[in-house]
Amino acid sequence: MGNTLKIQIWSDIMCPFCYIGKRRIEDALQNFEHKDAVEIEWKSFQLDAGFVASPGDNLVDHLAEKYRKDNDWAQEMLVNMTQNAKNSGLDFHFEKAVMANSLNAHRLLHLAKKYNLANDLEELLFKAYLTDGKNINDLDTLRALGLEVGLYAESIDEVLHSNAFANEVQQDIDEAQFIGVQGVPFFVFDNKYAVSGAQHVDTFVKTLEKVWGEGKFDSKVTVLNTTDGDSCGLDGCD
Repeated sequence: MGNTLKIQIWSDIMCPFCYIGKRRIEDALQNFEHKDAVEIEWKSFQLDAGFVASPGDNLVDHLAEKYRKDNDWAQEMLVNMTQNAKNSGLDFHFEKAVMANSLNAHRLLHLAKKYNLANDLEELLFKAYLTDGKNINDLDTLRALGLEVGLYAESIDEVLHSNAFANEVQQDIDEAQFIGVQGVPFFVFDNKYAVSGAQHVDTFVKTLEKVWGEGKFDSKVTVLNTTDGDSCGLDGCD
């Protein structure tokens, strides 16, 4: 067996369940004996790659339209999701959420990955969108978050004022489609097993123990858990 158990996580900043899933896998690792031998790699996924924000965009209206439901239904869904987040120690404020295209954020994450800072930046991006109501497509906001995790200003500016890492983002998305990802978060453990959705902490712990016990080898990814909820797909969050 190799020295490192690798977890690849496909996610989108605009996906609330991805933040919840991040916290749950982190909680699971705290209960995993070999946590110091685990490496996490964040992979890009865009729920709405063609989204263009307009002044006055409202998350409730957007969800109602996407799901073809009324606004009361959309508001109740956000309330339930907020409570779900609280159970994982997160504080969502959808009333402040600024809808945005996540491509630039993903490109910056690929820069952060080069310096082993992707996990730190992922955390700040989720918090910026879901808690603080910041525009994660605003270049000044992205620059500030990049600086906060320790990226160099020159490198940040070079990425944000170009198309750098756009191909890498698309490669992640293509890879997700190839292995059959229907929604995010999507977790692949040691290129062997996968867990779909923000599953309970115990599910992640059991998966970690199973993968560690079986050893590391290449095989076709097998989805251990699917879910009708706790994930976001191209048609919205369930």
